Amino acid sequence: MPTDRRGYGRLADEVWQVLVAAEHPLTPAQVRAALDGDLAYTTVMTVLGRLVEKGIATRERAGRAYAYTAVADQAELTARRMHRLLDARDDRARVLARFVNELSADDEKLLGDLLGPDDR
Repeated sequence: MPTDRRGYGRLADEVWQVLVAAEHPLTPAQVRAALDGDLAYTTVMTVLGRLVEKGIATRERAGRAYAYTAVADQAELTARRMHRLLDARDDRARVLARFVNELSADDEKLLGDLLGPDDR
């Protein structure tokens, strides 16, 4: 947990909000400055890294550093989590079959519509 006066959850939320409000990817230094600058640079980097690990932020090279962007859409965030869970299993077919078998009739129809007649 960071040694400043904020709890980790609150700090992660503050960092997340800075990324969400940004119009372009931000480096850790830019995030630190937007927060108030009293945090250690390494603390900001750690929080950003954890947001990436959780799939709620992405990063791209910006010179020698990385620039971070919030995953802006809840649907994208949920899809990333589902992919991460699926990738963690050895038997993808079994996991997908179990998932599909537990869908409601409405969700099954929606999934069929999304896949389209050529993809089934």
